[in-house]
Amino acid sequence: MTVETDEPGWEVDPDDEWGVAVIATVGRQLKLRREAVGMRAADFGVAVGYGEDLVYKVEGGKRIPRQEYLDRADEVLGAGGLIAATWEDVKKVRYPKKVRELGKLEAKAVEIGGYECNIIAGLLQTPEHARAAIEAAQPPYSQDDVDRMVAGRIARQSVFERDPAPAISFVLEEAPLRRPLGGTMVWRQQLERLLEVGRLRNVSLQVMPTHREVHSGLDGRIELLKFADGTAVGRCDGVFNGRPVSDPKQLRVLELQYGTIRAQALPPGESLAFIEQLLGET
Repeated sequence: MTVETDEPGWEVDPDDEWGVAVIATVGRQLKLRREAVGMRAADFGVAVGYGEDLVYKVEGGKRIPRQEYLDRADEVLGAGGLIAATWEDVKKVRYPKKVRELGKLEAKAVEIGGYECNIIAGLLQTPEHARAAIEAAQPPYSQDDVDRMVAGRIARQSVFERDPAPAISFVLEEAPLRRPLGGTMVWRQQLERLLEVGRLRNVSLQVMPTHREVHSGLDGRIELLKFADGTAVGRCDGVFNGRPVSDPKQLRVLELQYGTIRAQALPPGESLAFIEQLLGET
């Protein structure tokens, strides 16, 4: 069997205490199972199709295994599904801590609102666009970090599959829509994705034209999440030091700002027509 060169997983964030604990526990279980059947790490690596170094990293809690690794390990060690079942715990910590926390909030929200001034909102990005945006960062992220961040960003998009669906609204600036990030093909696919999402019944997608004499979004990005119990949380880059807020008085400030931005942007129908026009120009 040929040993794979790409390692099936991501490095564990040492600041993510829960993630560290989960991966360490799974790693110990794998090591105990392997030793119980009398298999050396090198032989086990060959059997599952990965290198010996990767085996030690997973067993030592230094690497987050992917589902196919756990499934293959279960077969090789004859664990009867016990190792494969650990994926239910692993998948909860496979993305960065901040992404997981945001994803949990979005999964509970009945209303989601967002204004982006420099990029296309992460919930709207294609995998290719997300990768191009993350790889453009300076100083650059490691390839391992890039892969993990892209996967986490795309996983959040399961919010569009929820039933009942939340009410979602976006306001995007014109400039990022015109930027061919990742090349023409990636750019076209991203514009097509915006049209696809913007046509969903529960989604309102608006474009803020660059040519606007009055613009209330100069403070930066805004995020607003409202929940079924009447509570809410919001954040703005330029207000309240950019920290998340849930106090009703502070939330009203963000709601006023976001509402004003939406009023200044193109209506949803005109916004989709604008994106279609851009797509025709690519």
